[in-house]
Amino acid sequence: MTQSTEQLAALIDKKHEVLVQLRTIGARQTDLVASGEVGALLKLLAAKQQLIVRLQELERELKAYYAGDPEQRLWRSPEERVRCAKQASECNVLLEEVVRIEKVGAETMNERKNEVAQQLEQVHAAAHVRSAYQAQQRGHA
Repeated sequence: MTQSTEQLAALIDKKHEVLVQLRTIGARQTDLVASGEVGALLKLLAAKQQLIVRLQELERELKAYYAGDPEQRLWRSPEERVRCAKQASECNVLLEEVVRIEKVGAETMNERKNEVAQQLEQVHAAAHVRSAYQAQQRGHA
């Protein structure tokens, strides 16, 4: 039975590690969106997708533990149980932080998209005005 809790602790360790990486990538993503570095952003998003897939795999493995009664688990030591519980709690905080960073990133990306759309409209309007002016000039020549 302690093997089961050792597996649980290992899964929570891995989940914690993935969430820390996702938080780091989320912060970097926000910077890249703000700076408009599309190539680097695409590479980062590919790495992020792999981490999300890994997190989903870990959650599937952890699902069996969620159904069990935590009080019935046998731990190698009380300290190990406390450490695992603390790390699981940190995972929840990290997940909330990752979600918050994602929301901010989505808002920033939307703002950038709107800025680019506005710039394109201005370029289009300027080209239209220039074409009309050139047509008028040809008409007077």
